[in-house]
Amino acid sequence: MSLPKTEAPKEVSAANAASIKSFELSNLDFRTFSGRAKTKVDMNGQSLDVTLNVRIERDKAIWLSVTATLGIEAARVLITPDSVKILNKLPGEYIAKPFSYIYNYTSRGVNFKTLQDLLMANVSSSLLRTDNIQVASATDEFIVVGVKDQLSYQYRINKNNRPFNFLLQEVGGTQNLEAFYGSYANTGGYDFPQNMALNILGDNMSIKANLLYNRVAFNESIEMPFSVPARYKVIN
Repeated sequence: MSLPKTEAPKEVSAANAASIKSFELSNLDFRTFSGRAKTKVDMNGQSLDVTLNVRIERDKAIWLSVTATLGIEAARVLITPDSVKILNKLPGEYIAKPFSYIYNYTSRGVNFKTLQDLLMANVSSSLLRTDNIQVASATDEFIVVGVKDQLSYQYRINKNNRPFNFLLQEVGGTQNLEAFYGSYANTGGYDFPQNMALNILGDNMSIKANLLYNRVAFNESIEMPFSVPARYKVIN
């Protein structure tokens, strides 16, 4: 999918500003998140069924654990605002990179908070802080189109001010990241999608992940265990 080409006004109108503010106020305001999702992952045509555990300490860390068949943990990932660490458990490999390693899978310009918002189905306040933005209203949705830091984006937002589709592209680039959110349910006062689909397309890469959450919790104490066994091979 390609974003429509638009030329936004130099100043955001009062109506657009009011809509944008309402979208931000509907973002999930949380301290921690933990969720477990049955997940189908397709990487370059190869399909896997896994269980994905997601834990987030807001603005500090994102922890992911991938469990394959028979409950065997295949991989563990720890993402912070300045680093990415990956334990590939089956071959016994460890990767430690700066946050920019994420750009192998996402458009340049994505930061930790953008990634966090993507996983939490929040609209990104940092992306909305631009004069190059338009908001349109239809019968049952809002459409937000904008450009910020060489990233073009589109949100489609339901009447509860929660996104059901997000598209992000690098201006002039080839990578394309798209998210779909569905089956919103109230969990402890938080309106969170139980279904999530993520599609990432690049020059030589295609990743699709369909998540069906069966457990979601907010503001509980969480742990993010991440230790590297001495026998692991460091991959540079």
